[in-house]
Amino acid sequence: MSEEINKTLGMREIMMELGAYEISVQEAVKIWKNFGSEAAEKIKEDPYILCSEEVGIGFGKAEKIAAKLNIPADAECRIRAGVIYVLTANAKNKGHTCLPKTSVINITGSFLQLDGDAAENTVEAMIKDSSIIQHEVHGKEFLFLPLMFQSENSAAQRLRVMLETPPKSMTGIEDSLDRFEKSKNIKYAALQKEAIVKAFSEGLLILTGGPGTGKTTTLNAIIELCKQKGLKVMLAAPTGRAAQRMSELTGKTAKTIHRLLEVEWDKNDMPIFKRNERNMLECDVLIIDELSMVDSTLFEGVLRALPLGCRLVMVGDSDQLPSVGAGNVLDELIRSNKIPCVKLTEIFRQSMQSLIVTNAHKIVNGKMPEITKTNNDFFFMQSYGTENVSSKIVELCAERLPKAYGYSPLDDIQVLCPTRKGELGVTSMNAKLQAALNPKTKLTSEVVFENTIFRIGDKVMQIKNNYNLLWQKDDGTSGTGVFNGDIGIITDVDTASRIITVKFDDRSVEYEFEILNNLELAYAVTVHKSQGNEFNAVIVPMYAVPEMLCYRNLLYTAVTRAKKILILVGDTLILERMVHGINKTKRYSSLGSMLNEDV
Repeated sequence: MSEEINKTLGMREIMMELGAYEISVQEAVKIWKNFGSEAAEKIKEDPYILCSEEVGIGFGKAEKIAAKLNIPADAECRIRAGVIYVLTANAKNKGHTCLPKTSVINITGSFLQLDGDAAENTVEAMIKDSSIIQHEVHGKEFLFLPLMFQSENSAAQRLRVMLETPPKSMTGIEDSLDRFEKSKNIKYAALQKEAIVKAFSEGLLILTGGPGTGKTTTLNAIIELCKQKGLKVMLAAPTGRAAQRMSELTGKTAKTIHRLLEVEWDKNDMPIFKRNERNMLECDVLIIDELSMVDSTLFEGVLRALPLGCRLVMVGDSDQLPSVGAGNVLDELIRSNKIPCVKLTEIFRQSMQSLIVTNAHKIVNGKMPEITKTNNDFFFMQSYGTENVSSKIVELCAERLPKAYGYSPLDDIQVLCPTRKGELGVTSMNAKLQAALNPKTKLTSEVVFENTIFRIGDKVMQIKNNYNLLWQKDDGTSGTGVFNGDIGIITDVDTASRIITVKFDDRSVEYEFEILNNLELAYAVTVHKSQGNEFNAVIVPMYAVPEMLCYRNLLYTAVTRAKKILILVGDTLILERMVHGINKTKRYSSLGSMLNEDV
């Protein structure tokens, strides 16, 4: 009891000291957990320890504390924190798992306003003590955060082992496939047959292709033949929506990758997987869909949990945007030329009737889509001026599509914006759509959090992985974890207990007001955030798109999110720029290079 009292008193003293640096109670608790009673002294020596992932205080706030403590601008602790900040920010915001060494030195020096060789000297010292990792990628020196290097290097090593020790090739697959075709009255195309046979003759396979090229029918044949051969198959996808869609298309249960790997969390709320090299998955074949959405860290987690001899079939569309998290897994694997890969290219007859499908293929090949037809599923509505475009989009969501097709503005219609900012960006469009689709009434409970209004009936999206959130299904079953990209509806706002309840499909989740930064309105979302989802109707503003976002695979990803109707609203000049914009999202990643290294 005495020890607990002393701990509590000590924590209060620390909190009072930290209050002088404008550190919140929640932040102070994290600092106390990590540094104990010596926290205040450690911060005085090096305020940048607060930028660690365990504490999570931003570099900007650490800079203000350092200024109060008169820490010199060229202090090594400041430069070290600056280098880590540059690498971390580029991983989170731009998806780079590594950066050229010269770029890190130059960016850090400029960012911290340093003279001379201070940044370069500190970088060399950090390489020496392994605070950062230096590694050659395509003949050039790159720098990594240790975790990023570990993820890509471990994944490359594991893939090499799988290539060198493949499972025994299965015989008679062609005969089994012939019998399956006859029993189902199906005739597979040559490339589909090649993919099916390779799934059983190789340990690894990448199956890629655009919409309408038969990826799902190919996958169903692989699953059925596995069943006939007595092989245990597991299916997984990166998001809940993608896993649900995979289940619907294959008729077999698919899990999110996080659930497949049985995610837990450590004392610092960092994810750890129960399934790993010491507790492997119990399957003969693992099929992962939407691989373009899988980042380097998650991919490494999958490979760690695969038993030797397990076949891995990876499915995805290499022309879509890369993952939200750092890395470019699908593209790197394909470009490495080390993994057997089949790209389906033939558009099947039934799919050719859809302009969404045929126009998607035109876009990815740099050709203008057909936009003159008004009796199909792909429409272009000419409109000029941000106010006119946004008004037309609101009208489509609130009146025209529900009236013409019976679509629900919440369940069926999704606005996808190329950008977050501006009058036609996510933030502005969400405010306009909320006002039209779910206006304030005297009876509607709501709460304002950081300039966003959340009210009962609002469509919202989870914008970060939160492994601690408890969910409960209608049948009483419960579990934890809500993931980046999950879309739901607010069903209750309890201002007395300061809790919002959100329904994600069949799961209800309670959010305390303090963690509402996990959510944002989702009447409109970015194209990046829409990956892995499909919607009956998709509307995309094609006006005032920043030059840096006028590129082909952004438009292609938006178009391929639509199942039944796709409407572009705006200026054909923007459409042309995006179709002819060949600059893919540039990402620095080393997975392909590491896979090709001589060991």
